[in-house]
Amino acid sequence: MSLNPRLVKESFSVIEPVADKATAYFYGRLFTESPHLRGMFPPAMDVQRDRLFSALTRIVWSLDSPDSLAAYLGQLGRDHRKYGVIGEHYTAVGNALLATVRRFAAEIWTNEIEAAWVAAYTAAANLMIESAESDSGVSPAWWPAEVIDHELRHPDIAVLTLRPVERLPYTPGQYVNVQTARWPRVWRTFSIANAPRADNTLRLHVRSVPGGWVSTTLIRHTRIGDTVLLGPPMGTMAPCERSMRDVLCVAGGTGLAPLKAIIEHIIVSGRRPNIHLLFGARTAGELYDMPDLIRMESSFPWLRVLPVVSDQPGFDGMRGHLPEVTQRFHSWAEHDVYVCGPPGMVNETVRRLQIDGVPLSRIHRDVVHSER
Repeated sequence: MSLNPRLVKESFSVIEPVADKATAYFYGRLFTESPHLRGMFPPAMDVQRDRLFSALTRIVWSLDSPDSLAAYLGQLGRDHRKYGVIGEHYTAVGNALLATVRRFAAEIWTNEIEAAWVAAYTAAANLMIESAESDSGVSPAWWPAEVIDHELRHPDIAVLTLRPVERLPYTPGQYVNVQTARWPRVWRTFSIANAPRADNTLRLHVRSVPGGWVSTTLIRHTRIGDTVLLGPPMGTMAPCERSMRDVLCVAGGTGLAPLKAIIEHIIVSGRRPNIHLLFGARTAGELYDMPDLIRMESSFPWLRVLPVVSDQPGFDGMRGHLPEVTQRFHSWAEHDVYVCGPPGMVNETVRRLQIDGVPLSRIHRDVVHSER
């Protein structure tokens, strides 16, 4: 049974406009046919539904890029170990997914389309299962980590320093899922804000959002000495090791975290590219990491940090929205560019950089669903 990306993409494009209804139907079907699986999911399913459709979208639109798709599915397979997922669960998920696609793409459904979906899901599930099985003898499903420092930088922003019980291997730019004792089975993603360290510690930049169970817990109810659980590192926004180009980093809010890790890695590597970091927030008070960034800037003369504020008229510095601010400078076309922050800001920044001549191949971003 061969893959047919075109048929999968064409039928999926019919479902995208009704994503909310489709994901609700999928989980309803899954839990009706396999009620024992409900206990593996959090009580509230809103974030889980968003994650499912985001992952499915990435998989469908990556079917023509087998290498990047295999890397992503490998990460997903390893990550799903923390939920207790085993091979037989993929059959139930596949049946519910096929029923969902068949229902919401009914007007164009054919036996050929069904065969294309079966082939695509079978290949994806096999990759995830193989990755999980190979990882099970090497790494734990999750890492307990002690909170060894907790700094409240703003009423809604904290920087946490964690020490995993076992070494957590990751690359700069990656993120981890975090679970707190207060909310079992509820995992939220946060980017790691430092390059790997000899003492095995890592930092998370956390912004509390309204209704954010994990982010609010980490900021307001977590203390030094507490333990959290970390899932395996994920994400592909890694620094370009062999590139000699200068670097532009565009960070919105706590989207600073993975970009700071990448900058730290470049500094430690011994390379000396010019690095411009545009760090944006709504108000000066939300530029929560400026003292540390200034220290980095003073020790690495090739780094220039430019704070940007959008909603504070009296701010004595650069004002504006980050996508527009990137266009106030000379061309970035010969730079490697890293962008992280709220999805709208990231999308608009990428769009403007492309218009200004930056090849998409040099723009690095990652899709992270996080409570920021």
